[in-house]
Amino acid sequence: MILDVETPHGLARAHVHPVPRPKASLVLGHGAGGGIAAPDLVVASDVAREQGLSVALVEQPYRVAGRRAPAPAAQLDAAWTIVIAHLLASEFSGVPLVVGGRSLGARVACRTQAALRAVGVLCLAFPLTPPRRSGSAPAQSRLSELDAVSAPTLVVQGTRDPFGMPPAAAGRTVIEVAGNHSLRTGLSDVRAAVQAWLGALVVDLAESPHHAVT
Repeated sequence: MILDVETPHGLARAHVHPVPRPKASLVLGHGAGGGIAAPDLVVASDVAREQGLSVALVEQPYRVAGRRAPAPAAQLDAAWTIVIAHLLASEFSGVPLVVGGRSLGARVACRTQAALRAVGVLCLAFPLTPPRRSGSAPAQSRLSELDAVSAPTLVVQGTRDPFGMPPAAAGRTVIEVAGNHSLRTGLSDVRAAVQAWLGALVVDLAESPHHAVT
């Protein structure tokens, strides 16, 4: 099912894959220049549905409009939040929310987790520190975005990712898999990591009534 959602920054699009009697919902965002068909997003979506989560893959307005260069962070966060609010009022009503995405999409999910009251964050290839270009100053780390998350977090990162390896922390699990930023060569390990983490999260949600959406 495809839902088009109007935002102040253009039309966003959610590709919704519901399951019967969902235990939770998972909303995923794409990378900066890529789309929702990225292999790691497909794997995560498949695993989530197997675990009993309804899934939505969200296309940001700039991608729906055919552009590759991402919009500013504030616009990305606003459009994402509007789409999820629409989902929570309709298809994903009444179940806990998990958010995530790959690369840029993971950053958006981290920045908006608290406002959306998401109970978990799934980060695929989190772009920790942009690779330094010749002659330029070192880029600033985005670790503060991960540190600001107040819910259980999984980061799945390629061992050769040029953006670096985020550190594990309280509430944050970091799984290293073979490959680079695309995660294409480590998809079986991506599947295993997401499966284990989501499975544990679903059990925790079932045993913790305070996680239920009211």
